[in-house]
Amino acid sequence: MAIHTPQTEAGRPLGRRERSKQRVKHAIYTSALTLFAEQGYDGTTIDQIADRADVARGTFFNYFQRKEDLVTAWAEGRSERLNSIMEESLHATDDVTVHLERCMAALAQLNEAERDITPVMLEAWVKAGRPLHEEPYTASIFTTIIELGKRQGRVAPDIDSEQVGHMLRDCYLGALYRWSPQDEGKPPLHVELRAILRVVLTGILGYREPR
Repeated sequence: MAIHTPQTEAGRPLGRRERSKQRVKHAIYTSALTLFAEQGYDGTTIDQIADRADVARGTFFNYFQRKEDLVTAWAEGRSERLNSIMEESLHATDDVTVHLERCMAALAQLNEAERDITPVMLEAWVKAGRPLHEEPYTASIFTTIIELGKRQGRVAPDIDSEQVGHMLRDCYLGALYRWSPQDEGKPPLHVELRAILRVVLTGILGYREPR
């Protein structure tokens, strides 16, 4: 996955020096992810990353203070990509179910498109305690969608949107953790996320007992 490298700052094109710095940072980041996929996060050293990126060891620390900062960059890049997709989606006048389906599909695509690196980075993300300390951006997006559904009259008005947002995030992460190990016969992530969403939207009771 390419690290986010904006080409403008405050509405102005980046100068040659800034473009050069962006290229170096990008080279370090992509070299690190390649090595993580090849030999694991724990098995990769900063020296190896610098060597693969063809920079001095000290140059690495000009852009990342610790190896763990690469995990943060990875997570932030995914957050930016999902926010971009959903920001465009939420400008459309679609039904709440369409927005939820689009969000789940986008989450699946983020992971399935990078099948070789996602399990490695996910494990490093968990080991670093990021799920407990980072802003739960997926929960925030789900919360926004549920709020929209309430305004549409499609979601019950007494539903706690934030609670549902966190529930959907928990379901997503649980599915992601189960999918992450590359075992044969496992259903694709997008299939499981779609199944989870169906249960959330329709419930689990097949009938109601008469009162």
